[in-house]
Amino acid sequence: MLDYDKEAVRYDASRGGEPRAVAAADAVLSLLPPGTAALLDVACGTGLVTRQLAARRGLRVTGVDAAYAMARRAAARVPGAVVIGDGRRLPFPGGAFDAVSAVWLLHLLPDPEEASAVVGECARVLRPGGVLVTSVDKATSHDVGSDIDAALAGRPIRGAVDAAARVGQYAAAHGLTPAGRARFRGHGQGRSPRSTVADVHRGWFTGIPPDSASAGRFAARLAALPDQDVPRPDPEFTLHAYRKPPHA
Repeated sequence: MLDYDKEAVRYDASRGGEPRAVAAADAVLSLLPPGTAALLDVACGTGLVTRQLAARRGLRVTGVDAAYAMARRAAARVPGAVVIGDGRRLPFPGGAFDAVSAVWLLHLLPDPEEASAVVGECARVLRPGGVLVTSVDKATSHDVGSDIDAALAGRPIRGAVDAAARVGQYAAAHGLTPAGRARFRGHGQGRSPRSTVADVHRGWFTGIPPDSASAGRFAARLAALPDQDVPRPDPEFTLHAYRKPPHA
């Protein structure tokens, strides 16, 4: 897993910047029920999406992130609205929010038990009738049928803890029911062969140890591709929404 305190410096530039943040925020907002007044953005990162969410009239947004360097950047973008905290033990009372967003979080967790714990915490801090919006199938969203995907074929892939079916199970286990879905484009996140080689060597692909022989083999395949600096198509990400019963 990446060190997000170190990753904070390059995070925005490597993740599509403002265009992606606008697309993500619009997709989250499309799933919020009318009357939503208080939103918690879990794993808010550098606050690019959080700032876009907070720009919606009448919506009070709080961001929380476990990485100090990420939260510091988010706090500069959304002053007075960002705290340090672990998604498995959120520092808020039960029923404190009308909605919770957790975008690009569950796929980072090591096993289904921890992912379910995060969903449980999100459910706890939701008021009755509130909605959780979370990303699903993050890794497979990047498979766009390009020559880069072909070069990476055969790499070890662990079972995705954020697979849509699994996330639905976590939600159900904590009393949440399906409440919609949305998709958005990951602007500026199309991979190039050269950038993918760099990702292999910095541990982005969890099944490929950065300094291993297998990393060298996959890097060599990627380095042999044409158009080394030409990005392939952008990924499309998926959000699912889950509602807490009104009389929970």
